[in-house]
Amino acid sequence: MTASTHTDVAVIGGGPAGLQAALTLGRVHRDAVLFDDGTYRNATVSHMHNVVAHDGTPPADFRADARKQLTAYDTVSVREQRVESVEEADGLFRLYVADGTAVTARALVLATGVRDILPPVPGLDAMWGDLVAHCPFCHGHELSGQRVGILGTTIAPHLSGLLGRIASEIVVLTDGDAVPDGLPVGTIVRTERVVSAERHDGGVRVVLAGADGEPVPAGTTEQVAGLFVKPELSQSAPFAEQLGLELNASGAVRVDEFARSSRERVLCAGDMAHLPTYPMPMASVVAAAASGQLAASAAIMALTAR
Repeated sequence: MTASTHTDVAVIGGGPAGLQAALTLGRVHRDAVLFDDGTYRNATVSHMHNVVAHDGTPPADFRADARKQLTAYDTVSVREQRVESVEEADGLFRLYVADGTAVTARALVLATGVRDILPPVPGLDAMWGDLVAHCPFCHGHELSGQRVGILGTTIAPHLSGLLGRIASEIVVLTDGDAVPDGLPVGTIVRTERVVSAERHDGGVRVVLAGADGEPVPAGTTEQVAGLFVKPELSQSAPFAEQLGLELNASGAVRVDEFARSSRERVLCAGDMAHLPTYPMPMASVVAAAASGQLAASAAIMALTAR
């Protein structure tokens, strides 16, 4: 038989959204279990930025401090385990854990994040979160006064505008697509196909293809201090699918202004969810934590009303 325990709210995900949700639940003495399987979207990032009072803090230190602060709340427990599946029956959510146990909860906060699917260019994965990034607010300032690259046409006008006051020079790599409108004057544009990217001389060397599909000579590759790309998003956990939650076109869960999903008492926080009026999640530590607080508060309201 599977050993089972019960709690008011189960929180899945140990990043900023889940940690803040657990803290909010603890502040009003709600029983809560936080599951953290050690999987984080910013796992490859050495330092967080654009986080008030924590600018430059390593993400692992941020999580450790938050976990330490949770120990002050007797009603909150943290389990470093992976939840395999979730189902709802008889008004309760039942979580099946990798160690063979189960937890039932009256409400559920999902804060499991998303996976970034990078453009299919060899070498990007090895530099992701370091020399290759997607957010100038998080990674732009460190490239001040240097040559910066943007891979892809759909993001080029927007990112080139954001980076204009940071970079000394901007190189847009269209990867064979048409040059987009709206690029700032002085932007360098390379229309060749991108063959690969690699660490070189403290930055990124982008290898391009010639007209015949062969790599161009080394002298015509592009060297930049950092490269910005647009990843596609996918849910990092199966729970949205298991619970039949409605999704946005971005692949993130659709929520309302109170972080409520399409299923009653299932709240979603962090990068895995956003309002339908947003084109994509607000991918930042501060926004994730804020949504975690909102989701926990909405879970408490739902339980109080029952």
